[in-house]
Amino acid sequence: MIRNPRFSVIIPVHNAERTIAATLDSVLAQTFTDFEIILIDDGSTDGSIRAMLPYAGKDERVKMIAKSQEGVSATRNLGVELAQGELLAFLDADDCWHSKKLFEHFCLHMREPDIDASFAKIAFRSEHSDGTLAQPITFSTVGDGPLDLETILSENPVCTTSNFVIRRTAFHEMGGFRSGMNHAEDQEFLARFVDEGRKIVGLNHTLVDYRLSPDGLSCDYEAMLAGWRDLSAQFAGRFDVRRGEAIFCRYLTRRILRAGGSALLARRMAFHGLRADWRAFFSDVRRGALTLSAAVCSAMLPQSVRTSMFA
Repeated sequence: MIRNPRFSVIIPVHNAERTIAATLDSVLAQTFTDFEIILIDDGSTDGSIRAMLPYAGKDERVKMIAKSQEGVSATRNLGVELAQGELLAFLDADDCWHSKKLFEHFCLHMREPDIDASFAKIAFRSEHSDGTLAQPITFSTVGDGPLDLETILSENPVCTTSNFVIRRTAFHEMGGFRSGMNHAEDQEFLARFVDEGRKIVGLNHTLVDYRLSPDGLSCDYEAMLAGWRDLSAQFAGRFDVRRGEAIFCRYLTRRILRAGGSALLARRMAFHGLRADWRAFFSDVRRGALTLSAAVCSAMLPQSVRTSMFA
């Protein structure tokens, strides 16, 4: 009898020819090897499929399918339909994992079986001209205890789906990611998750490398804010929306500055947050002051100085 793997690693791919090899290499370098990789090409028009084929041909744990473009939520949901693992680990096609990523999550879930999902710390990295990742600019933080609705909606510490591990049974009970959302699908899922009383906790280890870029879908910050407003309206009766918007704008401002985005956009996002609730923007005085100072002065500061303010 063939036993199912402990992990199913689900990687949606769309025009990721330049980065997918590094992403796959980071999975295949895991110290915990009981996993399958499900690669789903979502209508790529570049050489993504060509770049993935050698991996599928050399390692039986790598499964690859291609389909017409439907969006990242539908693609991840399809990956889960195909998955056999007890635990689902999502990874975007331009991010990378540290070698003990799966091992650390496995130990946590075996040690605390009442936990449905987990995440870890993230290293935010820019890239060199050849596409390789530079040294970390800064790191995410992991607090104590399970996440609550306000924390997820205000300043989501999971940050990216590449940092998310969940029991497959819990994912099916949740009904998957909502299709048709391009900027808040992971945050919406997490909000529903904790609103149902489910438990997600963090590992205080840096296990994910997040590739920063001033452009791309994940860096359409105005659209991210619009998506957040739509999402927060669904939970308006259960948390302080204006406070949440102020903290979320502070979070987006920091992301813009880290990624080398527009100085004008950074200032505009910071001022959005101040107008929403200036007290909430400065609820963490040091973080609020550094963020606002960097946003106001960003046009005059070199990128290295801007990003060092968040190290």
